[in-house]
Amino acid sequence: HVQLVESGGGSVQTGGSLTLSCTASGLTYTTYCMGWFRQVPGKEREGVAAIYTGDRARYFSDSARGRFTLSHDLARNTLTLVMNSLKPEDTAMYYCAADEFVESRACIVADEQGSWGQGTQVTVS
Repeated sequence: HVQLVESGGGSVQTGGSLTLSCTASGLTYTTYCMGWFRQVPGKEREGVAAIYTGDRARYFSDSARGRFTLSHDLARNTLTLVMNSLKPEDTAMYYCAADEFVESRACIVADEQGSWGQGTQVTVS
């Protein structure tokens, strides 16, 4: 049973930065998808950034690319998302997700992820 514990988030002014971290436990394999997703009320959950540990491929949404960076510590199963140049439209609940049975290209697809964290709010004003 995979469990994900998130930290970070909060409120920041436009142009500021925030860091989100997520640590996974209960993983069986060293090859898995892990990523950050976000959701605003009334909209579907969308992928922000994700990594496939097998080939170290990173995936970013169009809105995240160039502003957000993603790092992963395999020894600690910890995923860190540094969000720079934040905009009001980045305001959302951010969720960490992981799955050990998803192919690399699907790592950023929310519907493909099997385990989810509780979410952390990011507010940009």
